[in-house]
Amino acid sequence: MKKMTWLLTVIGFIQIVLGLLYLFAPAWLLGAMGHSLPEPDIHYPLAMLAARFLGVGFALLVFGRRPSLARSWMQTILSIQMIDLAAGLYFTLQGDVPLHLSGFPMFNAIWMILLLWRWMPQEPQ
Repeated sequence: MKKMTWLLTVIGFIQIVLGLLYLFAPAWLLGAMGHSLPEPDIHYPLAMLAARFLGVGFALLVFGRRPSLARSWMQTILSIQMIDLAAGLYFTLQGDVPLHLSGFPMFNAIWMILLLWRWMPQEPQ
């Protein structure tokens, strides 16, 4: 379980950092990543997205202490990462997002999917 504690903690911190940046510095974050800057009215939905990043991140830190109780959270994160990867592939293949912008997030989705899938505890009998 030690490796799952590590994994949930790392993913939790990533979610918290993203949440804080989308909440307090969305234009800076998107600009730093190379995306086009949103109109100011888009900062509100980005703040709502940030709330979800923060909620998930803090939950993962809590569940990282007792991963055996967090199988449903792991399945949820696995699903989120699979959707993230599918969206990245779709929008990249459509030509809407260049690979230099989607590559790193898709790489992150892949390693999270693989490790969550591999290390997830078995369902209780």
